Amino acid sequence: MAKKQSVDETQEVVSEEELGEPRVYELGFHIDPDLSQEELKEVYKGMTDAISAEGTIIASGKYEKVTLAYTISRMEHEGRHDFSTAFFAWIAYETTAEGHEKVLEAVNTDKRIFRFIDIVTTKEEALHAEEQRELRMNTSKKVDVVSDEKQEEKSSDKKEEAAEVTA
Repeated sequence: MAKKQSVDETQEVVSEEELGEPRVYELGFHIDPDLSQEELKEVYKGMTDAISAEGTIIASGKYEKVTLAYTISRMEHEGRHDFSTAFFAWIAYETTAEGHEKVLEAVNTDKRIFRFIDIVTTKEEALHAEEQRELRMNTSKKVDVVSDEKQEEKSSDKKEEAAEVTA
């Protein structure tokens, strides 16, 4: 048998949005991979400007090219467009419910963004995500440098071997 809630309990359940209190949101979005670098920067700046106009940016992850887990298709005026890669970016921000609606309007109107997700989060989680991204980026740069150095060593070893053989 279901327990019946008293009138007092149901009246206490009021969402933060209804009170106009700011909340922290995280917007993750995929940008068309066929765009030029200038257009890509323009899309990202447009989203950061739209968010800044409605609230405060807490953390962000600038766009980086990713391979999608599955192909996403979208119908356009020219026909169907399939995406298997995208530039992914995210921005964590704090705003009111009204500001949140305006941010969603902005992301919906930009057709260069073909998929997005907007979730409620906390400042701590957003800042932690930014730290993790920075660590990942720094680690991948170090790996790239090490692999470049190894390739240079191999090519110099081959040149030395070739010089010894010809001598």
